[in-house]
Formats: sequence, structure tokens, C-alpha cells
Amino acid sequence: MSETLSFACQAAARLDKAIAEETELTRSRALALIEGGAVSVDGVIVIKPSFQLKAGQSVSVAVPEPLPARAEAEDIPLTVLYQDEYMAVVVKPAGMVVHPAAGNPEHTLVNALLYHLGGLSGIGGEMRPGIVHRLDKDTSGLLLVAKDDKTHLLLSEMLKNRQIEKHYISVVYGRLAEESGVINKPIARDKHDRKKMAIDKDGRESVTEWKLIEELKGASLIDVHLITGRTHQIRVHMSSLSHPVLGDVIYGNVPSRKMASRLMLHSYSLSLLHPITGERMSFTAPYDSEFEKNLNKLRLKSE
Repeated sequence: MSETLSFACQAAARLDKAIAEETELTRSRALALIEGGAVSVDGVIVIKPSFQLKAGQSVSVAVPEPLPARAEAEDIPLTVLYQDEYMAVVVKPAGMVVHPAAGNPEHTLVNALLYHLGGLSGIGGEMRPGIVHRLDKDTSGLLLVAKDDKTHLLLSEMLKNRQIEKHYISVVYGRLAEESGVINKPIARDKHDRKKMAIDKDGRESVTEWKLIEELKGASLIDVHLITGRTHQIRVHMSSLSHPVLGDVIYGNVPSRKMASRLMLHSYSLSLLHPITGERMSFTAPYDSEFEKNLNKLRLKSE
């Protein structure tokens, strides 16, 4: 069964570009759907991606249901800090997508997990086995992985009840006026760009604690404690303070984007009680060489 996405064009624009901006579809996906006869404008099918829309015209996109697929195991290097019969803790590299999706069918963390760990929980579906929580593609660091469905459910409940403590280390733009703070601003999908998140009074509760670690040249190294876990939470919250994460091409300003060669955000600490045994567990993962290289450049400049 297909899903129909509809919207009214706000201003004159190319058809494929308008679809990409108004929906979560990529422009290449929009182009393929248009050429396949799945797009209509004011009720008339249009097969030219370059068709020029006028303000007020109605666009409908029939998105076919994706065919069932199964992620394949791939021999991709992966750091596994811990594993037992119930769960594992791994370190995701920056630049790696967590699970297969449109545009990223392979070479993901899930492909690596299937090779290194074998059995994974099935609750996340065939394309997201074992995945309890996620990190953005360009964020590195610690991730919990469930190896059976019972453990998956327990870990998910612990996350929901804020029983898992997660800390990130980040370098943000500018000097912070205080040594610590709490950001309590609701977050929702951006109404103008569905690929982004935004501060929204009608959004979900989102709380971030931060603490200054070190002042750098035009930047600050901070510890970030996530109280809630919304999509892009740290990036949106820090940007809302005019202190975006360095290297953030989505939420950063021009200077902050140029100050680092990667997103300067790393999940370095996890603490929890084992969901089955009740054992207290804590894990840390040092940031990678690229993160360290960027950080050292800022330190040298600050001397």
C-alpha cells in the first residue's frame, strides 16, 4: 500500500526541489517518483522534474511501500567494548549511519553488528536489529545494542524512564558566559524544513545540562549531560544559545562550520544497571584522532 504526501506550493519552484523541501524525501528520490508517474499537480500527473510550480498549486506524491529487506552482515571494523548474551556496548565512528535506509542501504553500524555480534533483537525490524537508541551519522561514540527482545524492551524502558546516564563531549562556538547551565526548550520537527529539528513551544520536553571543561580559541570544550534524548537535541539546544557545535553544517553558523573538519560531538560516557543482572555498569570511549586534531588546533591558538 502506498502513502500519499500532499502539500500546497508556497512559492514558484522546480517540482523536484519543492518535493524535497516539503517532505522528508531526498531530491533524487523525488526525481525518480516524478519520472515514474507517481506525482500529480492539481490532479494531473507530471513526469518532468523541472516542471515549474506556481504558488498555490497542489502537489500529491504517491510513495510506494518499501519492499521488505534484510540487512546483510559486513566485515566492517568495529570497537566492541562489552558484550554478553543479552547486550553489547559499541563505539560508532563518525560518518557511519546507524541503520540501513533509503540512500544508505549498506556499510552501516547494523551491517557491522550483524558480522561482529551475530544474534540481535528483532524488535527494531529487519533493518534495525538490536538498535535501542541512535546517534547522528556525524556523531561518534557509545551505543547500547540489545541481543534479544526482552533486553531490548527493558533497555528502551530504562531510556524512557531516564535510568541510563549519557554524557557527551563537545566543542561549541564562542566563549560561554557561565561555567554551567541547563537548557529546557521543547523541540519538534522544523515546520519549514522537515529534515531539521527546531525549538517549538508545542514540541516535546527537551532538557540538556552542560558544564564548561576548557576555554579554547574562539570556542569552548564542554561536557553535556542529556536528560532527554530528542533527535539532534544537543545540536539544536546549543545553536539556540548562539553556541553551535563546531563543524555542524545543519545548525551551525558560517564561522563555526569552518572551525572543525568534523562534527565536534562525541558520546563518551554511559552508566546504567544491567537490565538482566542488575550489575552497575559504566563505559567510556575516548574521542577519535580527527576530533583530537581539531581540538589541539584550537588549544594551540589559545596559547
